[in-house]
Amino acid sequence: MPRDHPDWIIERRRELGERIADLRSAAHHTQESFCEATGLSRSTLQRIESGEADPRYGDLLRIAAVLDTRVSVLVD
Repeated sequence: MPRDHPDWIIERRRELGERIADLRSAAHHTQESFCEATGLSRSTLQRIESGEADPRYGDLLRIAAVLDTRVSVLVD
C-alpha cells in the first residue's frame, strides 16, 4: 500500500473497512449479496473492507442504506 497518507489516516481507513465488514456479516450478507444490494463491484468492496481504498461518499451512502444505518455510524 502506498504511503501517501499519515499513519493515523491509514489506521482510520482500516477501522472503517473492518466496521463495514463486521456490519455486513452481522446483517448476514456475503460479499456477493452485498455487492448486488449496493451496486458496488466486488473488487471495490474488497478494497474498502481491507482498508486499501477510500470509499466515495456515494458508496458510503449506499452501504449505509443497505445496512439500514447512518453514514455517521460507519465513520465514527
